[in-house]
Amino acid sequence: MHAPVVTTERDLRLDLFRGIALWLIFLDHIPSNLVAWATIRNYGFSDATEIFVFVSGYTAAFVYGKEMGERGFVVAGARILRRTWQIYVAHVFLFAIYLAEISYVATSFENPLYAEETNILDFLKQPDMTIVQALLLKFKPANMDILPLYIILLLLFPPTLWLLRLRPTLALGASVLLYVLTWYFNWNMPSYPSGHWFFNPFAWQLLFVFGAWCALGGAQRLAAVVRSNVTLAIAIAYLLFAFTITLTWYIPGLSVYVPHWLEELIYPIDKVNLDVLRFAHFLALAVVTVRFVPRDWPLLKSRWAWPPIVCGQHSLEIFCLGVFLSFAAHFAMVEISGAFWMQVLASAVGILIMVAAGGLITWYKRAEGRSPGSRPKATPDADLAGGEA
Repeated sequence: MHAPVVTTERDLRLDLFRGIALWLIFLDHIPSNLVAWATIRNYGFSDATEIFVFVSGYTAAFVYGKEMGERGFVVAGARILRRTWQIYVAHVFLFAIYLAEISYVATSFENPLYAEETNILDFLKQPDMTIVQALLLKFKPANMDILPLYIILLLLFPPTLWLLRLRPTLALGASVLLYVLTWYFNWNMPSYPSGHWFFNPFAWQLLFVFGAWCALGGAQRLAAVVRSNVTLAIAIAYLLFAFTITLTWYIPGLSVYVPHWLEELIYPIDKVNLDVLRFAHFLALAVVTVRFVPRDWPLLKSRWAWPPIVCGQHSLEIFCLGVFLSFAAHFAMVEISGAFWMQVLASAVGILIMVAAGGLITWYKRAEGRSPGSRPKATPDADLAGGEA
């Protein structure tokens, strides 16, 4: 069997939707933020996390699949592991800066609730033990769960990518089997001081691998199904069903219209283990999106799409910045004003800072590429995987 052909053409939709996902994650991370009602988690079963993980899997396969085909398993695997190390270092730096930010604010304003809300009380009580557990990815303050998940997924990606290139159907089947076994045996990774990972990597790997499978020819194999009007109708019907069920969470009077047998069938909708209803909701969103946002959509190259695209092209840096900004926005809403105008202002300023940072990083990389004697990048589109590979 021949290895799948990996296209070298950049798909700006990936950058666009990952950038939008980063904005939505930032808004969702701000407690008591009414602006977050605009995010997709309030209108269906899935949220921005699914978008981020799927696009990350797709782009990782896009970048490293081409490299594995040209330079072999060892070189591509080494580059994936180097990228994993870069993300791990970024996670450690974010952990240190985030804790410093929270500790300073909690101490300066004599408000211990900041430490409690962000889950760093154990660090303040036992900093030596907590730091070790944080380095082992077991201790994670609030809003810092996604990077450890991504680290584990990338760490295991070299053999997965090799199998995806050689036997894509078998690789996807193995991913589905691991997902099923995870639910059956309740597998997860331990957290410190107790509990388990909020994003179970044994379950969420399915979405990551599915994204990689789509990048390596799976999308072409599904093209006829996705273009089908029947598929579109089913997707829209499911999205309307999810929206209706979600309304019952916020309007208690509507819950009486949900049959008891249906409640027993669908609840609980588990985010930790990527409930099948969440996965199906993401697939429905993807079907509608692909149908109405084609690859050559003119708006993708307009100035209106540039802000989310530039954020999506530097997702690691922008995600880390978003975590820092979400707490800063929360601080402003607690210490200055919790009024709606402050919520809008804090949310808007945070997104503007993220866009400005993305633009600055893009400018810097372009300037570095034009500098005399600079070394050309081995993989021009490596930042699709979240930064230089």
